[in-house]
Amino acid sequence: MIAQPASNQSSRPRRDSLWGPCYWTALALVFSFAVWQRFKLPLDPIANPDTWGYLSPALRKLTGAEFGHTNGRNFVYPGFVFLVLRLFADFRAITIAQHVLGVLAGAVFLLTWKRARIFVPNPRIGRVSHDLLGLAGAAIFLLQWQTIIFEKDIRPEGICAFVLSITFYLLIQFLACFFLEHRRTATVAYAIALAFTAIFLTSIKPSFGLASLFVLSPIIALFWRSGWWWQKVWFSLGFLFSAAILLLPEHFLSRNDEMSRTFLPTTLFVAHAELIRDQLATDLAGNVSLPYSRDRLQRLYLALRTEIEKSRTARQYAYHSLGFDADFLMYDPSSIAVQARREFRGDVTELCAFYRFYYGRIWQKRPLQVLAKIARQMQIFYLPYCRAYDPRITRRLGGEYQYSAISLSDPRCRKVWMGYPPAVDFMNRTEELARRELRFRQPLLLPIIPAAVLLMSISYSTCLAVALVLAVIFLTSGRWRRLRFLAALVVFSFSFNSACCLEVATIISLENRRYMTVQMYSTLLAQLLGFWFILEFVVQMWERRRVAHASRVFGDRVPRSRTFLCEMNF
Repeated sequence: MIAQPASNQSSRPRRDSLWGPCYWTALALVFSFAVWQRFKLPLDPIANPDTWGYLSPALRKLTGAEFGHTNGRNFVYPGFVFLVLRLFADFRAITIAQHVLGVLAGAVFLLTWKRARIFVPNPRIGRVSHDLLGLAGAAIFLLQWQTIIFEKDIRPEGICAFVLSITFYLLIQFLACFFLEHRRTATVAYAIALAFTAIFLTSIKPSFGLASLFVLSPIIALFWRSGWWWQKVWFSLGFLFSAAILLLPEHFLSRNDEMSRTFLPTTLFVAHAELIRDQLATDLAGNVSLPYSRDRLQRLYLALRTEIEKSRTARQYAYHSLGFDADFLMYDPSSIAVQARREFRGDVTELCAFYRFYYGRIWQKRPLQVLAKIARQMQIFYLPYCRAYDPRITRRLGGEYQYSAISLSDPRCRKVWMGYPPAVDFMNRTEELARRELRFRQPLLLPIIPAAVLLMSISYSTCLAVALVLAVIFLTSGRWRRLRFLAALVVFSFSFNSACCLEVATIISLENRRYMTVQMYSTLLAQLLGFWFILEFVVQMWERRRVAHASRVFGDRVPRSRTFLCEMNF
């Protein structure tokens, strides 16, 4: 007689066979609804005052002039805009292309999530639960309003999520191929691709610069692996080729753009204006010998003190954490940036040297105050809730289109876009849309999306703290071998966001919400990985406790193999 299978053995294949069609049906519904939400809105993109730096190079090239830098913007995203307009000659194609890339980012999210399962041998969280977590994450990313609205902007944020998705997918593949599967060719291929996307990410959004360097750090392990000489050579050549493709054009195109040289030093100066003002006062009071004359420092000190006070009344609600309005100091026609340039008689090299000198000086003389400023900025991202998420249900688009029309109505902009008929059509449609009361509203049939976003934002810091504490325990203890790779991946993912925030906090301020919301993809992925890691730990501890309890109750009747396997997996 053939023994009948146990009930739990027979039911699991049945559940798995049912889960497959259910999963793919749910996946199709999520992606269908994501596409519908994107394309039910007007397809004309949205502009703002920064847009001209990305749009101008493309329009100049399309109207017969040279493609070049504008306002210090990297060439990569303007090149993307140029290619789209050259192929389709319609501004709506920019939105369509960015929507397509956004949906693809959701697909890559799921591929990354599925591939990450390789880092947990004998996982306690079953495949169904794991797939559900990934599907929930993809749904939040694809259906949340901030992702959709970002894809409508003529700004690099419109494609950042897609580039981030590729970056994390390649990172997961490199780690799996190198540390677990030991596949040499695949390791080198993924390492080169990862290097290219990391440089590309920095090119389209410089605020990811430090995080991109951090992403490349695991590749250092490749050079420590003995016997992989050809792999090291091929990666080095691929890295140099990737850097040359992306950095050399930027070097040559930026030579004629003065703002490429002045933007970062000026930003550092105005964002730390109060500390620099106080240091100037101290240096003048102490009659310290410096490379600049006392008269010049006195004039700059008085001007800076006056402009800081003016900025507080000019825009009272800007940059509360700084205590003044850095944008006013930088962009107002009569503020300190203009006065300092006049003081140095238009010598950009000397002006930037002065900005860097006093930024470095406050680090030397007031390091605790600078660190306090950075800590305040970092806190904006993490507390009391994570601001990478925006749980609002509606977004007023009519006002966005009004702002878009105003942003491109400057006579210098108008002179360029009037020579390109598709741009004229775009502006006419934008002005018509600005007169309509357009809103993006989360459908009432899906209230779970804003609720989930709110829950994710509130629980982010708690999830981060718990996951990091467990990861430290796992990585420093030899008993927790099963989850050590997942623990390292969780720490790495959370650190990516920290690196992004640290760069912005060091240079300017995280009160500019774009610096935070552009991190939604990486934040969501890190948080779900952390939640999965915590669940694995909780289930494992529960199983171990159950076996230990059974051992106490039944004694020798508990199979020794079961207890032994539990201890080994632990």
